[in-house]
Amino acid sequence: MKTSGNTILMTGGGSGIGEALAHRFHDRGDTVIIAGRRRDALEAAARGRDRIHVVTLDVEDGAAVDAFAAKVVADFPALNVLFNNAGIMRFEDLTRRRDLSDAEATLTTNLLGPIRLTNALIEHLTAQPDAAIVNVTSGLAFVPLVATPTYSATKAAIHSYTVSLRTQLAGKVEVIEVAPPGVQTDLTPGQANRPGYMPLDAFADAVVAQFAQSPTPSEILVDEVQFLRQAEREGRFDETLKTLTERAARQREAGGA
Repeated sequence: MKTSGNTILMTGGGSGIGEALAHRFHDRGDTVIIAGRRRDALEAAARGRDRIHVVTLDVEDGAAVDAFAAKVVADFPALNVLFNNAGIMRFEDLTRRRDLSDAEATLTTNLLGPIRLTNALIEHLTAQPDAAIVNVTSGLAFVPLVATPTYSATKAAIHSYTVSLRTQLAGKVEVIEVAPPGVQTDLTPGQANRPGYMPLDAFADAVVAQFAQSPTPSEILVDEVQFLRQAEREGRFDETLKTLTERAARQREAGGA
């Protein structure tokens, strides 16, 4: 991926990881289009930055995604990077019958959304020089957080999808995966101040530093996520799952949700 001069579409760009990365890409010389549901949050994220543009997007409607993609391409014909970052995380109790609305919303936003948007933009991107697709997964793609089973499953699915996408698009579009550790954002209640989670600015700085490498790594992995990413390879998956589950239970009991 070019180290400046890109035109990047960043979903989930109004807060958290998306906002932090949008600012850093803007400051290094990229044009960034931030997309999300809440226009007020997007406008706040773009304020004072002349190369950050705001568009609203709701991935729950497939036809709306197609219309959105057509408009973005018309308005920003130099678009060459799609950054699938938007995601939601919900806690779920699988031990009893329940309302599945949280699970269905998570599947739509985290899995179907990136698939829909990639599909809508793929022909434009394959015709662009220096094109890239960046999918944000999670360390939980490799070791699930059992309290958030659908979230973890969607991230595992997007990891697998990214591998297939990279192989099919080899020589046409660069495909990159960013797998964050737990980062201090508002993804879940209390997470922005949760001890043991990586500070957002430190994470964003480390990610952009890896994007500056040539060639760009196919997986962007900060040191803090290697505990999860390498668990199976190093033969400690069960131990890591147990540690992760117990740590999360303690945090929730302490009011950290």
